[in-house]
Amino acid sequence: MAEMERSTVDSLDYWLSSRLSDLTAKGLRRDRAVTRSFPDGWCERGGRRLLNFASNDYLDLCHNQQVRDAFASVANETAGSGASALVSGRTQWHERLEAKIADFEGTESSIVFPSGYAANVGTLSALAGAGDTVFCDRLNHASLVDGCRLSGATFKLYRYDELDRLRERVSKLDSSDSGRIFIVTNGVFSMDGAIGPLEEICDIADGVAAMVMVDEAHGTGVLGASGRGACEVCGVEDRVAVRIGTLSKAVGVFGGFVAGSEKLVEYLWNTARSQFFSTSLPPAVCAAAVAAFDVMVAEPQRQQRVQSNAAYLRSLLPEQIVAPQNEAANGVPIVSVVIGSESDALEVAARVKVDGFLVACIRPPTVPKDTARLRISLSAAHAEDDIRRLAESVQNAIEAIHGMES
Repeated sequence: MAEMERSTVDSLDYWLSSRLSDLTAKGLRRDRAVTRSFPDGWCERGGRRLLNFASNDYLDLCHNQQVRDAFASVANETAGSGASALVSGRTQWHERLEAKIADFEGTESSIVFPSGYAANVGTLSALAGAGDTVFCDRLNHASLVDGCRLSGATFKLYRYDELDRLRERVSKLDSSDSGRIFIVTNGVFSMDGAIGPLEEICDIADGVAAMVMVDEAHGTGVLGASGRGACEVCGVEDRVAVRIGTLSKAVGVFGGFVAGSEKLVEYLWNTARSQFFSTSLPPAVCAAAVAAFDVMVAEPQRQQRVQSNAAYLRSLLPEQIVAPQNEAANGVPIVSVVIGSESDALEVAARVKVDGFLVACIRPPTVPKDTARLRISLSAAHAEDDIRRLAESVQNAIEAIHGMES
């Protein structure tokens, strides 16, 4: 028996070694690097102090004293919630956070999930099912794609830059055999920094009584006059059936949420498996998130600063190397510099790191083949001089790579 078990383990190790070697050869193997985060946009990685342009902490709230104090005061009472929200893990801090989110989003109610991924997967698989049809943007976040597939609904892909095709395909559906129709999209496409054409998507949906679902992960706290995201920017908040958000980006902590009607929240409370089969967020995280929303509302200059920083970086980089985006996305704190091959993107990121900057190197399968890129994330903490020096470093690195190739 022991020999058989050892043989099985050896076989698995051999298979894993082969696959890991293949990833290495393709430039797709990721290191398990340790990053230590500091205030004011700094971090430490590999023993080096770097300016962090790879974080989603858009409003610089991770290190905010008010947010940290809120976390610490509750963490001194309990480290975790002890159970799923459905059983006994929904504390007064979960209740307060859900009320705070509903107030911020201008909706009747909200429900908190253990992560943004869980919110997308759980919501889609709860609302759509066999007999329904789901249209999912090809560039949507993986959690939206997974949620669509897990729902059991007929799964169809579209692209936000090919809406005529979406309109044609939707119009051909027969409601008697296609069931309910859902159109699912990111508010902000995080690998391009583009805002989805939400008004046009809602127009298409209105024609067939389809339900629009928008993931506001990279818009919450950053976009719109009130910071409610792409739906607010596009003026479609009252036309979107389901708004999904995250607490792990501009809010500065972690977790996910859905904001909407009382009936929607009540239904998800009873049916979203990723919510009630997971231990709920630690109460201290909820307390920190409540404080973060308070800071966001009280200090709108954070939102203004990160938007200004994003626009400034775009103004410094040549248009031909920045992923295309619509004019409304000028304030999105994501600037993607498309390099091409995985090896070139890794080399550019390494050269930029030598200059003192940490940027994310994004490769397949996160983005399509031959579109590996630097994904630069801006923060309210970044100074204009730092942004200027980063832009110079990126351009110098790309020019050096092109020189080596020629």
